[in-house]
Amino acid sequence: MSLAEMVLNGDIRAAARLMRDIDDNRPQAVDNLKQLYPSTGNAYIIGITGPPGAGKSTLVDQLTAAFRKQGKRVGVVAIDPTSPFTGGAILGDRIRMNRHATDEGVFIRSLATRGALGGLSRSTSDVALVMDALGMEIIIIETVGVGQDEVDIVKAAHTTCVVMVPGLGDDIQAIKAGILEIGDIFVVNKADRDGADRTARELATMLEYRSAPEGSWNPRVLKTEAQRATGVDELVAEILLHREHLFSSGTINNFLRERNERHFVDILRDSLFKKALEFMVADGTLDSVVTGMGSRTVDPYSAAELVLARMMGER
Repeated sequence: MSLAEMVLNGDIRAAARLMRDIDDNRPQAVDNLKQLYPSTGNAYIIGITGPPGAGKSTLVDQLTAAFRKQGKRVGVVAIDPTSPFTGGAILGDRIRMNRHATDEGVFIRSLATRGALGGLSRSTSDVALVMDALGMEIIIIETVGVGQDEVDIVKAAHTTCVVMVPGLGDDIQAIKAGILEIGDIFVVNKADRDGADRTARELATMLEYRSAPEGSWNPRVLKTEAQRATGVDELVAEILLHREHLFSSGTINNFLRERNERHFVDILRDSLFKKALEFMVADGTLDSVVTGMGSRTVDPYSAAELVLARMMGER
């Protein structure tokens, strides 16, 4: 049996091996993903994003426990940063979720960013597909601690929760570069800290000024204390309300179409880049272009156009 067939039969070890192959970019992984794809599209994906230290991992741990109480099978994809110097990653987010290690209804996979920007790993979407095929009903993707423009999670998750904490700066920080635009739910975690009420009020006020089409979802601001599981049930209820809105309003159709388009374009971009690099290395084009750029006898723009034309058989 192929790994894909074993995954469809519920084999967790096969799923783990396939995820490793995906993350290592092994060619056989693509063949298995092709087999799995028709059996996917059933899981509901929740994105948890926010700055470092916001308590995202602890919140994911509590959400996992809450969904398990409802009898849902839960997959967790935790993204950890990669060192720009050594290329290594600690992959430590799962430590905070250790209590689920023996639960067969929970599958936790850590991924390193491996230089990818946007808060996610290159292989995040494909790993989520494997969890979907394995029968996970809820998939929670926890991004690496993000800044102000790393918002790729909104492309992958049905519901995106932006986790904030008091004391990260003034209210101007919250309106910079897309933070208000990507959130379906805003969570002020560590709500026992001084300034939590003020942070929640400021977020709620700014959301009131956000222009949105009539009938669209209106994000709310919730407060949680993940360490004590305070406010987690309310967060789960709000996630389910957003899910209901997506399906009842028909918004889900546009979302799925846009997500599928992005997924396809990302795969196409990666494949074209790989082919172009192999093409240039094979006949020495890459070396000659780099040398020519150094002497300023070749400009990279014309060189790129020439390579593309040659690959397409136009020259």
